[in-house]
Amino acid sequence: MVPMIEVKDLTKEFRSFRRREGVLGAIQNLFVREYVTVRAVDKVSFCIEPGEMVGYIGANGAGKSTTIKVLTGILVPTGGQVTSNGFVPYRDRRRYTKSLGVVFGQRTQLWWDIAVIESFKLIKEIYQIPDSDYRRRLDVFCDILGLKDYLATPVRKLSLGERMRCDLAASLLHNPPLLFLDEPTIGLDVVAKDHIREFLKEVNRAEKTTVLLTTHDLSDIEELCKRVMIIDRGKLLFDGNLAEMKSRLGKYNQIKFFLKDRSQLARLAEITTNGISCVRKDELTYVLRFNRESHSSAEVIRNLVNKLEVRDILVEEEPIEDIVKRIYLSGEVG
Repeated sequence: MVPMIEVKDLTKEFRSFRRREGVLGAIQNLFVREYVTVRAVDKVSFCIEPGEMVGYIGANGAGKSTTIKVLTGILVPTGGQVTSNGFVPYRDRRRYTKSLGVVFGQRTQLWWDIAVIESFKLIKEIYQIPDSDYRRRLDVFCDILGLKDYLATPVRKLSLGERMRCDLAASLLHNPPLLFLDEPTIGLDVVAKDHIREFLKEVNRAEKTTVLLTTHDLSDIEELCKRVMIIDRGKLLFDGNLAEMKSRLGKYNQIKFFLKDRSQLARLAEITTNGISCVRKDELTYVLRFNRESHSSAEVIRNLVNKLEVRDILVEEEPIEDIVKRIYLSGEVG
């Protein structure tokens, strides 16, 4: 199978002017300029197969947005090779962008002062979508995303969640095989996030749309993606199955427990020995965290119930946020 996206040794550098401080520095800048080259993406390679939904995560400044801009044809790479849906993005940009859907969480592709339905009609004309396809897809999107109540509303009067739903529909009206999502659920409440996640799952299932998702909300990754790529300081630190990442890089287990009453609090120190830490969630709810190579869950639970009276116990995996944070801080991938 030919990959939908193939990236080999992608490198992107930016040359910036370093300004000196003060009045004297400003005068010096007029005659002598000092430039600094920053490598935002450093020899990154990966392939994405048709129909995959892949999470691409990284801290601010890690290089993920630069990668997306190269993949969408906005930026020209400094080195390496990129092909996407059979095109070289920056070289074939006019034809290539017709096969793309793009959603940026903080920007809209809809026209601000006209009704949502009028924006959809303009997109229909821009992409030359046949009437029957347009009506069919719009009906499906209205049904899944619940757009009917505000199709006649100007975009500027929509809430962030309503606008994001409309942006998603707009990006997929022309049925692109490839969808780039940059922070699609940023700033949304739980209900709005759920609507968008369910919609993306359905589009991926029904249309086999290939999706590359960048986000800081790791619950998006857990809900939507089986595969995750982690980038930091321009280098790809991990590329693999999400479950594999948790299994291979998740060093800690957690046990949440609920104390019977306040009289148990005095004995909490008895269970935090040999590298086992205890974190308070509320007055009677605590979490034990321990290295699974040093302690088994059965051992920790046995010690817990022998020394404290508890109402309930939950065994949990290490949160994905903690695993990713550790990778960012240490560059650890194995």
